[in-house]
Amino acid sequence: MEYQSALSLIETEVAIKFIKDTFERELAKALKLTRVSAPLFVQPESGLNDNLNGFERAVRFDVLCLKKEVEIVQSLAKWKRMALAKYGFEAETGLYTDMNAIRRDEDLDALHSVYVDQWDWEKIITKEERTLSYLKKTVRSIYNALKKLANAVNKKYPQITHSIPNKITFISTKELEKKYPDLSRKDREKAAAKEYGAIFLYQIGYPLRDGAPHDGRAADYDDWKLNGDIILWYDVLGIAMEISSMGIRVDKDSLVKQLKAKKELHKLDNPYCQDVINDRLPLTIGGGIGQSRLCMFFLNKAHIGEVQSSIWSEESIEEYSKKGIKLL
Repeated sequence: MEYQSALSLIETEVAIKFIKDTFERELAKALKLTRVSAPLFVQPESGLNDNLNGFERAVRFDVLCLKKEVEIVQSLAKWKRMALAKYGFEAETGLYTDMNAIRRDEDLDALHSVYVDQWDWEKIITKEERTLSYLKKTVRSIYNALKKLANAVNKKYPQITHSIPNKITFISTKELEKKYPDLSRKDREKAAAKEYGAIFLYQIGYPLRDGAPHDGRAADYDDWKLNGDIILWYDVLGIAMEISSMGIRVDKDSLVKQLKAKKELHKLDNPYCQDVINDRLPLTIGGGIGQSRLCMFFLNKAHIGEVQSSIWSEESIEEYSKKGIKLL
């Protein structure tokens, strides 16, 4: 059966704004967040850019009057923590912002684009709150915001039938490995997401039984024992869709331990790591939530290019058109 969107192009554009406005409001309310402006680029020597899994190349360009190179941000994980200190936020409050990035090394498909847009958020916590139970509590707050969004979309667009489970299921990478020992990492996620509908896969970064981590994580922002991904089962494509990566951020002990594990102790010299080591930054929890992925999910779209304007090969555009997929 040929795919057909429930909404026209212009209806889709209106729906995208509705989804973004609704979720942004619910997220800010749930986590006590204030919207702030954020940089599009940073100086590489600041240590503020996120090197993601360690192999993605940041986009660089020179600024003529400064005679320096800057990098397009790949995420704002470190910048947000610095901003919380600079702006004088208090415990149990935080910030969120629109983060736009270019992922030049991304493998493009129905879910992945060169252009990345997400809500980046960060919140100050106390030393006592650096626990798995606090992480789970925060995940539930975000998931409740997702449920409110689902209800709002269903009410406004009754032609789009949608439901997500009432509760999100928590499962660690070690538990996932034990549950599906013969499956690949991604197939484990797919099997769990299909079984439960919505999962939070936590403790990503340290090696599993085969000596490799479930997935790559930078050593200098998330605490690998206190991080994870929100993953939803997406029936339109029959896939597990990750919509958020988040976690409690490193303190000085976990920072050194994780940099040592990845043989990256040289990073301790950069300004950001020095601020963590010398307790000049607050303890925080934070993450990113994909805007286009959220719109794709709740509008039952078959391709991320239906909810964002990016770039695709001519062959891909022709192929998608034959399948009834109209890219923005």
